[in-house]
Amino acid sequence: MKKSLLLFSLISSAAFSQNCSELFISEYVEGTGNDKALELYNPTGTAVNLSGYRLERFSNGESTSALGGVLNLSGSIAPYSAFVIVNGVGVTSTATGSSPAAATALQAMADLLDGAYPAPTFMNGNDAIALFNGTAMIDLFGKTGDASMTSSQSWSDEFPYDGSVGAWWTKDQTLYRKATIKKGVTVNPDPFIVTTEWDSLPKDTWTGLGAHTCDCFLGINELGSTVSYVVYPNPSADGQLSISANENIEAIEIIDIIGQVVYNEELTEVAKNKMINTSKLVKGMYTVRMRFNNNEVALTNLIVQ
Repeated sequence: MKKSLLLFSLISSAAFSQNCSELFISEYVEGTGNDKALELYNPTGTAVNLSGYRLERFSNGESTSALGGVLNLSGSIAPYSAFVIVNGVGVTSTATGSSPAAATALQAMADLLDGAYPAPTFMNGNDAIALFNGTAMIDLFGKTGDASMTSSQSWSDEFPYDGSVGAWWTKDQTLYRKATIKKGVTVNPDPFIVTTEWDSLPKDTWTGLGAHTCDCFLGINELGSTVSYVVYPNPSADGQLSISANENIEAIEIIDIIGQVVYNEELTEVAKNKMINTSKLVKGMYTVRMRFNNNEVALTNLIVQ
């Protein structure tokens, strides 16, 4: 029954899926012990109530989630915002030894703590993770029904992408979705090529959790510009932001996700470089709007951590 439901979900969601219209998985943390987390992103301009959404884990790439666990989600995700789910189980005894709790610092980043084993955040490198809205699968990390995962520990970055060749990518890694991705995977991939949509960070890297860069956010109000510019560091975590361009900058605005201008400066002396203090900005996603002396305007997104 679950197989037929999954097939129906693949067909129906593939038929109606549109860019920037539905939640997707934006970050995957597979770290030491149970230091595991998943991040969801809302690429739409309205808040999303998570009632009716769920995560399912397909253990060892199996075709059903019967052994992998299900988490029914609760809460809501604000527009253009991320939602973090972290392994929430404390130290437990297992047949093979002790299962440690996720790090306190990681759990503190959670919007929702996952439940007992075999919950989705007990994933290892060979488990597929699916995000559902009702009966429709709206995103899939990995591949379901992948027989190679019964013996492999991870999907890898070289053909045949089953962990037998190349570097392991889904085990002992933090992966974050590329900014160009605007919707989830709704058709089971064959093969799953993880590098197509995901970038990699070292094991136990969590600094990006809770904020995601996505072109859906920029696409709402982005204006064309021929000016070359760099906004760095991005994410900004030390209270300092530098903007450099090949044209003189006349004005800078920083706008939060609900459209409020939180920083506004008309430069009294136009220049191609400007330093901004971001220490008073709360953590989250912003738009930086720049006006140049050739009357062009450019926008880019900024994450403050």
